[in-house]
Amino acid sequence: MVIDFIGRKKKKRRIWKPLVMVAVLGLAGYGYYHYLITTPISNESEAQSFVVEQGWGSTRISHELKDAGLIRSALAFQMFVWRDGIDSKLKDGEYFFDRSQSLMEIARFLFAGAGSTKELTLRFIEGWNNAQIAQYLEDQGVATQAEFFEVVQKKASWWDAYDFLQTKPSDRDLEGYLFPDTYRVFRDASVTGIVRKMLDEFDAKLTPQLRNDIERQGFTVHEVLTLASIIEKEVPHPDDRKKVADIFYKRLDAGIALQADSTVNYATGNSTPRASAADLEIDSAYNTYKHRGLPPGPIANPGLSAIEAAVYPEANPYYYFLTTPDGDVIYNVDFDGHVEDKNKYY
Repeated sequence: MVIDFIGRKKKKRRIWKPLVMVAVLGLAGYGYYHYLITTPISNESEAQSFVVEQGWGSTRISHELKDAGLIRSALAFQMFVWRDGIDSKLKDGEYFFDRSQSLMEIARFLFAGAGSTKELTLRFIEGWNNAQIAQYLEDQGVATQAEFFEVVQKKASWWDAYDFLQTKPSDRDLEGYLFPDTYRVFRDASVTGIVRKMLDEFDAKLTPQLRNDIERQGFTVHEVLTLASIIEKEVPHPDDRKKVADIFYKRLDAGIALQADSTVNYATGNSTPRASAADLEIDSAYNTYKHRGLPPGPIANPGLSAIEAAVYPEANPYYYFLTTPDGDVIYNVDFDGHVEDKNKYY
């Protein structure tokens, strides 16, 4: 009987061991599945467009999401929407997702539809001026142009929280200080909230090192932003911007007018590559053909590349440049060569 008992005991152990292993593997599998559907790929909040075409099923959508880098596993997505009973109810349309959203959140937005999110993605392009931002916000149904200008032109007490605004002349608005980027905001966000979000981003991008180097070189943040905004509008490629910055600094030091068509366009409201002869006669402090030195303030909201170019110019022998219609930059040491190139390309 003793032997019998021991045999039965061993048999039970042999039966339970595989069951325990199956249970452990099952728990591990569920844990990994839970991780896949609840944990975002990263904390990056930059939104990207994701379009679901009419007729796409959940399988196609899952693979497109995986290819877009928004989810880790197409299979986990398919399992989740099947378990939730929404696999055949995902709606087509354009969505704006980012990598800080979990698979579960993305799936439920796709079920609710493109217009269901409480958040709105706003994309402000590098080189836009405040008038263009105002028009964009109005087009998006966020605010009227008048509401936007009320916030950026009329000094409020909260402006004092931003130390980088201290060198801005009191008669200038926030042109140049609204950092161009992609932002996610609530649909009912106030204009003040959006503007402050852009100023906060500028505050983050203007690192202590940049601030120290600006001060060390004897410039103010306002002066650097003014030059950076001109560089942003004049030169499309980052590789040329530091060279052009050096050209502008040499011209400023030598008392030569900057002769930037972009500043004239800012005064006239035009957007032509070359300012017309009539435009060049306009009486404005932003006409850098008539007035030497920097204009009173930025002509646009520059991105980080243009700001860094203004802080860290690349030494070169040139005093003149022009940007061709294809975006290439042609450099010249003397004025005669510059005139020849202008006749050649324009």
